[in-house]
Amino acid sequence: MAQAKSETEKRIFAVLVDNEPGVLARVIGLFSGRGYNIESLTVTEVDVQKHVSRITIVSSGTPQVLDQIHAQLERVVPVRRVSDLTEVGSFVERESALVKVAGSGDKRVEALRIADIFGASVVDAGLDYFVFQMTHRSDRLDRFVELMRPLGLIDLCRTGVVAISRGPEAL
Repeated sequence: MAQAKSETEKRIFAVLVDNEPGVLARVIGLFSGRGYNIESLTVTEVDVQKHVSRITIVSSGTPQVLDQIHAQLERVVPVRRVSDLTEVGSFVERESALVKVAGSGDKRVEALRIADIFGASVVDAGLDYFVFQMTHRSDRLDRFVELMRPLGLIDLCRTGVVAISRGPEAL
């Protein structure tokens, strides 16, 4: 069955920008000024000599709204290039998380068992807690966190999505 045009979808935008003060605020202002939601945002300088940074933005909306976001991002002056990774082809997506879980007795054993299944590693531990580190797709992190909730989830910190297209081409 074809997806209706009014349904929401998630897209990942990779945006190359000049690395200068105020650029991130201008890009984010585009979203807040129009009431668009940002689900994830990461930024890093990718070329020190050329003063270029890469912003990865995950947003949801109708296809029309997401197309409008793409077009408006391209019009922001310090933006060098915008790529909708979900539209251009296959890509690799990752996110990291630190998950603090309380536990003793059977819950402690179960938390360690689930962490092993998900490939999470223990980066800190005490007699009554663990801190797990995990890097994977966002949906897999979501599942891990949901399984940890009934075992005693204390705290959670996530980096936000980073994504890159497959193949030899650069953004």
